[in-house]
Amino acid sequence: MTQQPFHHGNLRAVLLDEATTVLRESGVEGLSLRDLARRAGVSHGAPRSHFVDRQALLDALAESGFVRLTASVRDVSAGGGDLPRRFREVARAYVDFAIVDAALMELMFPVGTARRAGHVDEAAGALFATLDGALGPAADGAEQVEYRDVLKMLFASTMQGIAALVVSGRVARDQVDGLVDAAVDMMLGSELRRRAIAVD
Repeated sequence: MTQQPFHHGNLRAVLLDEATTVLRESGVEGLSLRDLARRAGVSHGAPRSHFVDRQALLDALAESGFVRLTASVRDVSAGGGDLPRRFREVARAYVDFAIVDAALMELMFPVGTARRAGHVDEAAGALFATLDGALGPAADGAEQVEYRDVLKMLFASTMQGIAALVVSGRVARDQVDGLVDAAVDMMLGSELRRRAIAVD
């Protein structure tokens, strides 16, 4: 059991930290409110004061994942530099997160059509707004918003794809930087980029 003192007010944060550890160790199948209570050293009913059921826990984990990834993207893009440098730094941060927290990414971007909780969608929106800011000034033209949206989705899907190949063992970890650089070069050299982003 993880031994860490906490006050009643931060039990939720402790439970989310423990849940993140479980996700990394055994995936979403290993998550249960009862086990989290045991790991946190509280009664088995205590987690329900914060998470009414397992789905509420999964939603909270997804939200926290978006918050953490957004903060990582914001931190690396705040370092400045020209567009290629920012793009590469953001891409590496995104891929690193998706590799380390692969099971969490599955909660953040679930397969299927089930409707997510509103707070999860808001956190996802904040991530893509931060990605938009990292792209820099928008190109001229009424359609630039649509092009930027496509570019952001292309970026996210490409980086998540690279991470998935690493997690599955299809790509070695030491190949990641080369793949990220190649993907970034292709995106920055594309007509889509020219339509979406002003010269930086």
